[in-house]
Amino acid sequence: MKSHIYVLASLLSCGIMQQSTAQTAPVSRYDQHEAFSPLFYPTNGNEYRSAGGQPGPKYWQNAADYKIDVTLDTLQHRLSGTVLITYKNNSPDHLPFLWLQMDQNIYREDSRGTATVAATGDRFANRHYTAGFELQSVTVMSNGKSTAANYQVNDTRMQVRLAEALKAGASIQLKIQYSYTIPEYGTDRTGRLNTRHGWIYEIAQWYPRMAVYDDVLGWNNIPYMGASEFYLEYGNFEYSVTAPANMLVAGSGALINEAQVLNPAEAARLAKARNSDATVMIRDTTAFHDNTIKGTRTWHFTCKESRDVAWAASAAFIWDAARINLPGGKKSLAQSVYPVESAGPQAWSRSTEFVKGSIEHYSREWYPYTYPVATNVAGIVGGMEYPGIVFCGSKAIKAELWGVTTHEFGHNWFPMIVGSNERKYAWMDEGFNTFINGIATREFNKGEFKTEQSVQRMATTMFQNNAEAIMNTPDVINLRYNAVAAYYKPALGLQLLRDQILGHERFDYAFREYIKRWAFKHPTPWDFFRSMENAAGEDLSWFWRGWFLHTWKLDQAVKSVAYAQNDPAKGALITLQNLEQLPMPVVLTIKDENGHRDTVKLPAEIWQRGATWVYHHPSTVKLSSVVIDPEGAFPDINPGNNSWKADNGKPVPAGVTTTTILEKYIQAVGGKDKLKSIKDLYLEAAGDIMGTPQSEIKTRYRLPGSFWQEVFAPAIDKVIKKTVIKGDSVKVWVMGNEQALTATDKGMVKDKNMLFAEISYLEMPDGVKIELSPLTESVNDEEAYVITIATPNGGLLKNYYDIKTGLKVRSATLSGQEGAPGSNTVTDYLEYRDVSGIQFPFRSRTTINGFESNIKILKAVINSNMSDEVFKF
Repeated sequence: MKSHIYVLASLLSCGIMQQSTAQTAPVSRYDQHEAFSPLFYPTNGNEYRSAGGQPGPKYWQNAADYKIDVTLDTLQHRLSGTVLITYKNNSPDHLPFLWLQMDQNIYREDSRGTATVAATGDRFANRHYTAGFELQSVTVMSNGKSTAANYQVNDTRMQVRLAEALKAGASIQLKIQYSYTIPEYGTDRTGRLNTRHGWIYEIAQWYPRMAVYDDVLGWNNIPYMGASEFYLEYGNFEYSVTAPANMLVAGSGALINEAQVLNPAEAARLAKARNSDATVMIRDTTAFHDNTIKGTRTWHFTCKESRDVAWAASAAFIWDAARINLPGGKKSLAQSVYPVESAGPQAWSRSTEFVKGSIEHYSREWYPYTYPVATNVAGIVGGMEYPGIVFCGSKAIKAELWGVTTHEFGHNWFPMIVGSNERKYAWMDEGFNTFINGIATREFNKGEFKTEQSVQRMATTMFQNNAEAIMNTPDVINLRYNAVAAYYKPALGLQLLRDQILGHERFDYAFREYIKRWAFKHPTPWDFFRSMENAAGEDLSWFWRGWFLHTWKLDQAVKSVAYAQNDPAKGALITLQNLEQLPMPVVLTIKDENGHRDTVKLPAEIWQRGATWVYHHPSTVKLSSVVIDPEGAFPDINPGNNSWKADNGKPVPAGVTTTTILEKYIQAVGGKDKLKSIKDLYLEAAGDIMGTPQSEIKTRYRLPGSFWQEVFAPAIDKVIKKTVIKGDSVKVWVMGNEQALTATDKGMVKDKNMLFAEISYLEMPDGVKIELSPLTESVNDEEAYVITIATPNGGLLKNYYDIKTGLKVRSATLSGQEGAPGSNTVTDYLEYRDVSGIQFPFRSRTTINGFESNIKILKAVINSNMSDEVFKF
């Protein structure tokens, strides 16, 4: 399920989760006995689940087949019909009762899901209430007899109490006649959207579904409360949907009555699409003008070996499709249905291309796609996955559309193929899926939507003060951290395993083996851990323990450098420390005074003897620097202690002052006269957070003293932040709510959004304190002068100016008041380009307590005669 945009919204609403970075004396918290404890697995392997991480010789799981027939009433927005469930008990147990999931009951006003929503509301809150599932009859059919069921409904669960226990190996049928009102907003998983040409219905959790009975817990009966998703049995589905005849219905599985529901032209185009790598239009906007179609049509689908089915219906759908090429010469069909409002070359007209690219990649890399069709539906749901069909936001465009499409279709591997328990372990589907999404994005269309992401910069996000262990149920984890615990941190864990611990070949083999072993089965976390260890040939208990079961942090440090027998010719002795609880491999870049550079990788096992390790490096001359993790590939919470240098930068040459540095910067970006000729400036930019496209940013300056900026999130169709400055007046809105700002806050906002503030520092120095560091520092491998600036508004920042070019390459906003240690916000300025004779950084990278965002300027216009009207509050 899509979650990324809500991370950005919560960051803005909570002040970017401020966290102190002040450092105390480096006392290690590391205990090798705990980190490498020999006792990890709670139980031994057994005949159901082997010690090697694969299903045992007596592994079993029950099965549920469904035959569903429903009618869509578009006047009342209701669904009614029957479901016939054939349930087979493959367990060794006799079952005196059965449990079913009744997910629509979450939308009742008296549901547990309603009761457990915070007073401030959240993503999974009900916006309108329904009566949930309305049951007309429940019948048990066994041994040729049909009897009224003895059943009890409790919130989102129903128990059917059997007159005779269902014996091991036996089957039983349940027939349920039901109806329900389709909620307009169904907790971002189901719902309906009104468009120019009619309603779009996205229908999911639309029939009573069997709960899972397994060898781990027996019946799995955690109630559905919104955040936790689903745990379902596999089986075969046959379902039919009767809807108004002018509507197009798309669903999981294969449409088996094309001749009855498609006209000859549509059928011919569909046949063409099945043999075309290019997208073929099947139904376009001309179909909307035929309003003469009356009555109803019944659409008939089948879906084999699936855990669920979902569908969508609308008279407003444009429909296009293309062939998916699968391993072994097999084929499937990628298709998209969307309203005309969503069409466009940067929007949903590329959806089928994205579907095809995603599924071909995942099939090639991990396991072949198993459904005959893959359908992307544009509607009210921001992002939600079902077998062979996904729902994505109708307003998503460009990289956001790619991101949500590849994410939701990645779920066809986790949990549609590998059927983990999402109610308990969201990370086994969301995290694994987020991990494979990253690889797919790097490959798609030669990296069209790829963004570089520093793992090191993500450390304080993974290990923030409110961090919770991954191994928790989603309903227990704070919603502000849930995206990290379910998506980002487990995905990063797999990335570390692949890139730094096992290597690509060993990891990929083991991960594919895990998928193959547990395809269409129900693995637990322990099955995953065992399978990866056995297939890769590595004891990883230290990693599982620290990364998944605990919230252990990583802090590696270079303590000192000495020389064997005080003779550089006999090698260097580099003392390393592990200051936090998590062990990890160590990657060192070692540079000697002759400029020779070595890269050394030490395994995690160096920490088995304690928190300190002395590495003997076979150098023959003095070292100039030692750097831990030079590429930023590890989530180290304190990279400030990762380096040792023979000297801490070069002394600033005589004659260089703050004035000469600022003047050189001003000249480098265009010169004072050119900068002062700016009357107004308009910027359009695209932003991402942690590599995921999130926002469109529009900024306006009108000099002197006026500033306006909106940050818009297409995925939720909202302005998530707005800032307006007009003279001394400053206002900020987050998610439509005006923020209460102190005088200091307002001053800081003004400082942050000054255009070419260096001119003010030179021309209006009153109240501004500027100090030049006596030593240079390296920024992205280039030497830079460092200036500390304290503004009259209470702001404290460090600016870094490239020695050679004079351009500003970094700015760090320091925490607290003047002299407070640490920095909360670091922005790197990259890719300077000329706009009307003035140099602007067209890319900037900002890290705020571990959350990294990238902003790319798409358009810059100077002196467009901007009206003062746009700066009104």
